[in-house]
This record gives sequence, C-alpha cells and structure tokens, in this order.
Amino acid sequence: MPLPPVLYHYFHTPLPYTRTLLLQEKIHQLQLASRRSSSHHDILLLLQHRPVYTSGRRQTEDELQTERARLTAVGADFAVAARGGQLTYHGPGQLVGYPLLDLGRTSPPMGIRDYICRMQRMIQSYLQHTHGITHVPSDHTGVFLDPVTKIASIGVQVRHRLTTHGFAMNVTNEPLGWFGQVVACGLADVKAGCIVEAKGQNVQVEDVVPGIIEAFGASYGRDMEKLYPQNAGELGEAILALEEDALVAGEWLRAPSSN
Repeated sequence: MPLPPVLYHYFHTPLPYTRTLLLQEKIHQLQLASRRSSSHHDILLLLQHRPVYTSGRRQTEDELQTERARLTAVGADFAVAARGGQLTYHGPGQLVGYPLLDLGRTSPPMGIRDYICRMQRMIQSYLQHTHGITHVPSDHTGVFLDPVTKIASIGVQVRHRLTTHGFAMNVTNEPLGWFGQVVACGLADVKAGCIVEAKGQNVQVEDVVPGIIEAFGASYGRDMEKLYPQNAGELGEAILALEEDALVAGEWLRAPSSN
C-alpha cells in the first residue's frame, strides 16, 4: 500500500521560536490522537525564525545562564529546545525545516539513524544539483563546505516514532554575523557558511523552497502535497494563528547589536 503524501507549508514571515515550538507540539498531539485510525498526516513545515539562539538537550540551565544574558543583550531571543545538539542560531536568511513524520509508517519502521542520514543526504543533493555546491565529508552531523565551514545543521527529536525539530540551512549571509557571537554546535574551529557566499550569486530563502520540497520527497520516497490551512481543520487554524503572531511581531534586528 503506497504511503500518503507529506503535506508541506511554507511560512513567508519569520516566526517567533517559542510559538513555533508550540505548533510542533500541537501537531505531535494531533498525530498521536489520530494515529490509531491511520488518519494522521505527515507534515513538513518550512520557515525562517526571528533571531533566536537555542540550546539542545546536552546543556544545563547553569551552563547557559551567562550566555542567555549576553545573547539577549545583542538583540536575539533565547530558548531551550528538546532537540539533540548544543547551542546554535536561527534567524532570517536561513531556511528551517521541521518534518513531523511517523517513522512507523514504513515496514520495517524507519530507524532514527536512517532518518537523520536521509535528511543530511537530502541537503547535500539539493546543494549539488541546484547550486553546484559540493560538500565535504565530516565526522560531525550536518553539511560542510570545507572542514571548517558548515552550511547546514541537523537536530531532531523522536517520541513514539513521531519526529519533531529538523534541519536549518543558511541561504543568505544575514545569519553569519549572529553565528559569529557563539561557538555553534560546540565546534570551536568551525564557522558558518551560506549558499550566497559559496555560489557567489544572490539567492533568497524563497528561491530554495521548491527545490528543498522536491529533494525531501525524493530522499524519503514520498509524494509532496501543498497544505492549505483554510481547509485543514484544527491544524490549519493553528498555522494561521502563528502566521498572525508573526505579522504582529513586526520587524527584527538585521545584525547583532553592538551595545
């Protein structure tokens, strides 16, 4: 029996991080509630965040106290996330993908390692085939342009075989100054790169969305279908409410404050 399509939605306005976490949790609960009848949907959310530094499960609040004060002072939000990995940055100019998939749909169920490897290969394939950007192998999770330049990160959470969190790929150079404020992902000798600098051409986040959707479907062997929030019931209402929150939030800092 063929697998149902993955429903995707792209948010055009950068989203507040904490509210987006709540949307992921809402979708997770909807999936759990409807999984017994196999009526649940697999979802891919594509978006940009407002400037925010996030920590992963490996760090304690005591370790983060000083960093929280310093980083909020430069104009970003700060949030603790339940994903794997360490401190990182999300913001405009970076495409974030949150796949909310049921890994138990396949027979046998897809393992977490396979899920992450497919995600990494998906980004690598997209960069190569669409932009002619070649990655280099690394012992670290993520996609690297050279041994010290990272263009994409991966950090996921899996509960009850349902996935949350996902990947982030730097498109423009806007995120780079923000990354320069921290040791991202605990890699002291690694800097952030982006498609614009690697390619030497102007590329916007909106430009990469169609190719990532296509690459995602190919990597996971799934058809991709656009989600229309106005026709998606409780899920659609939650998406529309978050889009409204993003509009109300207004403008954001384009670079870290020097104050």
